[in-house]
Parts: sequence; C-alpha cells; structure tokens
Amino acid sequence: MSHGTGMFAVSLDFELHWGVQDQYSIAAYRDNLEGARLAIPRMLDMFVSHGIHATWAIVGCLFSSTKEDLLKTAPTHRPRYSQESLNAYRVFDSLGRNEEEDPYHYAASLIRQIGARPGQEIASHTFSHYYCLESGQDQETFRQDLKAAMDTASRKGYRIRSIVLPGNQWNPAYEEILCDQGFVAYRGNQPGWMYAAVTMRRQTLLRRAARLLDSYVNITGHGNHTISPVENRAIVNLPASRFLRPVSKTLRLLEPLRRRRITTGMRLAAETGGLYHLWWHPHNFGVDIEANLAFLEEILFYFAELSTEYGMRSHTMGEIADILLCELDERPCTHNEEVSQRQQLRHRHA
Repeated sequence: MSHGTGMFAVSLDFELHWGVQDQYSIAAYRDNLEGARLAIPRMLDMFVSHGIHATWAIVGCLFSSTKEDLLKTAPTHRPRYSQESLNAYRVFDSLGRNEEEDPYHYAASLIRQIGARPGQEIASHTFSHYYCLESGQDQETFRQDLKAAMDTASRKGYRIRSIVLPGNQWNPAYEEILCDQGFVAYRGNQPGWMYAAVTMRRQTLLRRAARLLDSYVNITGHGNHTISPVENRAIVNLPASRFLRPVSKTLRLLEPLRRRRITTGMRLAAETGGLYHLWWHPHNFGVDIEANLAFLEEILFYFAELSTEYGMRSHTMGEIADILLCELDERPCTHNEEVSQRQQLRHRHA
C-alpha cells in the first residue's frame, strides 16, 4: 500500500481531577484544573481556525451533570487495585452535587462545547480512568467500566469509536473487549523502552527522566509512523508520536529544541506519507495558558505549511481508522465524504 500524503493526528486526554486524584489533591492542583476549563474553549477556537480535527478522549465520569446521574451510571463490579490510590471510585463520597458546585469532576458543559465544534471527535478515556495492567483488576471489571463509559456517552447523544487507555496501559488481552464494544481505534505507545506499557509502580524516575530528555533531543527517533494495513480488520493502533509537554520556565532556553523535535517529526511524516500523532492533557495548559497556547499555535502554523507543501491532512483517530479499514477492504468509503476524498487523493499519488 502506498500513501501519497501524511496524516496529522491530535488527541487529548480530558480527565480533570479523575486523572490525577492518585497524585494531587484538588487544593494542590487547583490552578491546573481551573485553568484547563479556561484553556479548552480557546483550544477549540484554535483547532477550528486551523482546520484541526482532534480526538478528545474523555473520562466517562465527566459526562454526568449531577452526582445522582453519576451514581446511577457507575458499574457495581469495580476494580480493587492493590495500589488503592489508583482507584478513582474512592473519591465518590466527596463529590459535589453538580458541575457548578464541583467543576473538577463534572464537565458536561465543556463536552457540549467540544461536540458542537466541527471536526472534533468525542472518544473514551474509560469510565473511571481505568488502569488495564494493575493488580486487582480483570477483564470483567474492565468490560463493565467500558460499558458504563459507552452508555453514559450514548445517553448524551455521542457515538464513541476511539479510545485512549489511562497511563497508556495497553493490554493485548483486552483487545477483543474493545472490538466487542465497537471501538475502531486506540492510541498505542510510541517506540522506546521508556514509553512501554507498564504499571504505575514501574514508572520510575529513570523512565520519566528519559522521556523528558527525549522531548528535547533525539533518543528514540522522530515519531513519524508508517501507516500500515490493519491485521485484524477490526481495531487500528495509531501510535503516539510525541507528548506535547507544557512550557517550562526552568527549561525555557531549550524551548526551540522541543519545538524542533516536534516539527522535524511532522515534516518527515509529511514527506513519507506517514502519521504524526501529538497528544497532551488539557490540564497541562492550565498554568501559563498564554505561553502554552502560543507554543501550540506555532505547531499548528507549521502544520499549515506542511499541508500546503505536501498535502498533509488533519484527521481524528476515528477518521484515520476509517481510511485504513476501507483501503484494506479495497472499497470506496462512500459513508464518509471526507474519507472518500482522502482515499481518492492517496490513490492518485500511489
């Protein structure tokens, strides 16, 4: 299979306090959490302005408008992690009644804003920020957690087709469950031992330091991935290329290196017809919002250059899965005009 133009994917892990409750209290992380709510509408404006199709992987608990709604949705069969701090269900008793009272654990209003914008995909980050490799969980608790996530999104009118697993804990044993729930794409791990799917206890200081260094200098390659046929014709692995770290006052003199690390990979993907997959959490932008948004816009302006020069296109994870699955079947993707146009363009360049 020959690919004429590259693809640019953006995915965001939207979790608010559910994603960091094992590390920070609300008081300790309040600025980031409240800042995320300010940054998200501005990110959306930026995405629409630059024609970016982004995938928003959202923790299912955030879809609820009230505590009553959340408790009705939550599964009864839940994981019992040996590391109890990982269990997001432990914070249920302390939740506020609704989003106005507790903006750290509910986000229905923000999700509506995301869903209303063109080119934005509502995806899953599991229901409870579920960890797939930790001791104390199993296939059945994962299945029920995932079903709760799908059900709560469906009740709000969203069809979920893509998923990002918390902690990037890909578990091959759970692939069949994902397929059964109708998922067509997941964000896999980028190459390199420091990015391998491991338990939280194995996220050592050495791994974290190696990932930080790799953000500035080339240790693991440039993160541009060959777009390959799908083996099982069911679910597509769209590996991460780079985590968009927040700006650092300590390392501000190295920001040009971080920018070049990303843009070099983007250009190689555009030149070779590959995939470049950039990801981050909205709360990463919650502090120093202006500086973080300015850095992001530089990346998006560079994407515009690559789009003009090489025809690089922005797609959600679900859209890319559609393209690959349709091309594997060697049939036109008539159900999706954007995908069909993309397929025709690639065949002309083949």
